[in-house]
Order: sequence, then C-alpha cells, then structure tokens
Amino acid sequence: MVTNKKAYKYESFVDLRYKPKESDLVMQYYIKPAKGFNLKEAASMVAGESSIGTWTEVKTMKPRIGKMLTPSVFYLDEKNKRVRIAYPIELFELGNLPDILSSIGGNIYGMKSVNALFWEDVLLPKKMLYSFKGPRFGIQGIRKKFNVWNRPLVGTIVKPKVGLEPGEHSMVAYDSWKGGCDIVKDDENLTNQKFNPFRERFLKTIKMLDKAERETGDKKAYLVNCTAETKEMLKRIDFVEKNNGNYIMLDILTLGWSALQTARNYTKLPIHAHRAGHAMLDRDKESFGMSMEVIAQLSRMVGVDTLHIGTAYGKMSGKKEEVLHIEQDLEKQFTKQTKWYLSQQWHNIKPVLGVASGGVYPGIVDKIIKFMGRDVVLQAGGGIHGHPHGTVAGARAMRQAVDATLKGISLKEYAKTHVELFEALKKWG
Repeated sequence: MVTNKKAYKYESFVDLRYKPKESDLVMQYYIKPAKGFNLKEAASMVAGESSIGTWTEVKTMKPRIGKMLTPSVFYLDEKNKRVRIAYPIELFELGNLPDILSSIGGNIYGMKSVNALFWEDVLLPKKMLYSFKGPRFGIQGIRKKFNVWNRPLVGTIVKPKVGLEPGEHSMVAYDSWKGGCDIVKDDENLTNQKFNPFRERFLKTIKMLDKAERETGDKKAYLVNCTAETKEMLKRIDFVEKNNGNYIMLDILTLGWSALQTARNYTKLPIHAHRAGHAMLDRDKESFGMSMEVIAQLSRMVGVDTLHIGTAYGKMSGKKEEVLHIEQDLEKQFTKQTKWYLSQQWHNIKPVLGVASGGVYPGIVDKIIKFMGRDVVLQAGGGIHGHPHGTVAGARAMRQAVDATLKGISLKEYAKTHVELFEALKKWG
C-alpha cells in the first residue's frame, strides 16, 4: 500500500501485488480509456474518485486515512480492457445501498479519463451481506406457498398491459388461473390509472383468485404492482396485506434502491421484482452502465423473492451465458470465479427464483427448462392470451408444454393428444 505524500492523487491506486482480503468489496469494470490515458491510469482514477483520491495533493489528508481506506487496482487485463478493484469495507456504511452505490457507481461515470465504463460484476463480502436482509421467502419459501416442488411455476401478465377496466382485468386473471397458471401479475406500467384504479382492480382480482383456488384446488398468486412514491407505495402495500393479498410487485429500478429497501423492511409478503428500465443501464456493454448481473446481485442482497432475468430465447436481449450466470448467482449459494465473472458466496442470503419472461410461448418451454432447469417461473403474456382459443386454452397449452418436457416427450408428440398445445404450436411454432 502506497503511503507517501503523493499517495492520494489519482495515479497512486494500482497495486498488482495486492491480494484482496475476505472483507474487501471487489468490483470488476470494463474501462475504455479516453485519448491521452492508458488503462492503468484510467483504472487508478476510477479507484481514487470512488474513494479517497482527488486530482491533486491536499493538505487535509491524514496518514491514517490512507492506511485504512485506500482501494487497490489489483488486476489489469489490457486485451479485454477489464480491471478489478478491491475496496476496504470501511469505506461504506453497511446496510445503506444508496451510499455504497454513490461510491462505486457514482462520480466515476462522469470522468473525462474514460470513454466507456461498464460495471460488469461485484463480489459482495460476508460482512456487507449480513447488513442486509435478503429475500424473506426465497425459492423454498415460494415453493411452499404454492405447494409446488418438482416443476417450474407458470405465470402470466395481464394483457393488454394497460387499458382494461378492473372487471375485465380480473376476468383475464381468472381465466389464466383456471387454465393452469400459478401466478398472474400486472405489467410494469399499470399502477393507478383512471381506467383501472389500483384498489378496485386489486379487490376484484383477489376475489377471482379465491374463486380460482376453490375451483382448481391449487394455490394461486396475484402480483399487484405497488410501484409509487415511497409513502404511497407503503399505503398500497398496507391495502394489499389488509385485504388478503399474497404477493406484491415492484418496478425496482424506476422505484429506486432506497425505496426497495424500505419495501423489503416493511412488508411480510413476497416481492416480485420487475426489471423495467434495466436496458438503459446494461444493454450497451461497451459504453457506460452496469450489467444485469450486478442488478440481480444487488436485488438479492436487498431481498426480492422473484426477479425477471430473461430467457435467451424470447424477444428480449441477453445471451445464454449471461442469463445462465445470472440465474446461478440468484439461485445458488456459491458461484465459482470464471474468466469473465467473479465468485460469490451468499452466506445468510436466501436464493431468488429467476423469472423467464419476454416473448415466452409454449413452443420454447422445452428449451427454457433444458437451459434453466426446474427452478424457474415460466412467464408468458402474449404466448397465453394470443392463443387462438383464448386465455384459458393458452394457459393450458403452457402447462401441457411443461408436462411434456418433464415427461421427456417432445412437444410435437405431446400435441397429438393435447389440442391446446397443438393449436399453440400451429400458430407460433
């Protein structure tokens, strides 16, 4: 560790001999240096600006500060423009995600020394993890709520996203549950519009949930979107809890990390995390942003129970390797370090159930299950409600696709004796 009088200028934070401590927060960035800077210089500036450094020596610096709080750039991959920085945990207020992000994801994005800065991965240390609650239920808790243990859960989104009145909305939900869906959710942009007020929508839909449970004998869930300004969000959560609701949904990125922490600490219900807005942060991996991998890790640390992660087959972007690693970091207690990803031990934090969503339909169910396993929510919107014979038939086709896959029968073969699946495959392939 450098401790001389120049120690806190930007150029002083590279130490390739440094071995990260177990208590360090380790960051992995893709950095494209601006003209006039090399990778080493740019990485050092990122480390300094996100901690104790500045552009010049300052008379107010004390030796004890450098000894305790100096981060280290300990890994430089010139070919792939990848760097890893270890931050002493003492830099952060534990349990305060906004503070943590203000450091490692704050001013550094505005520095002239970088033409691209993409936050690829993070290794969250044990002490930091223990300062957050993590999921209240996790995978096993969610499976227990549904009493479904050996198959993927099947869900849908009420379509169209917006425009239906409360009674119409509740009937779409009922038909979905009746056809075999476990889960029905609002979409990300439906909250409390005049054409579909929150309270009326919830009461009518939860009544249809009770009806569907009585008729099918299966447990069902309605993921009502409680996204709003923080105080209003809490009022909506209160309303859901007091009126027999069994799940809530939040648009976690547009809502904000602070409000998500507030919701996790407040509600006793499972939280479904919609990732609306994630592509503003993660789509251009050679520019400025943060990966869906990091979004998923932070969401697990704060404490959501289910989270959209993509499918690698539907309409949304996301490569197989990326989606698979996100799922592993959500659902496993430990993920190994690879060439592209850091390791992670989750300690006290329960696993999150990944949701495959975005262009899902019966014809790709077998591919998703083969790829993602049984611990997944298969969530189809248009792939259910667009069925030639309507929503009930669409939900049945999804369940039939799941059954066929788990029995080891091809969808085409199973469709010969299951008309709903046959019609779905005929329409979409």
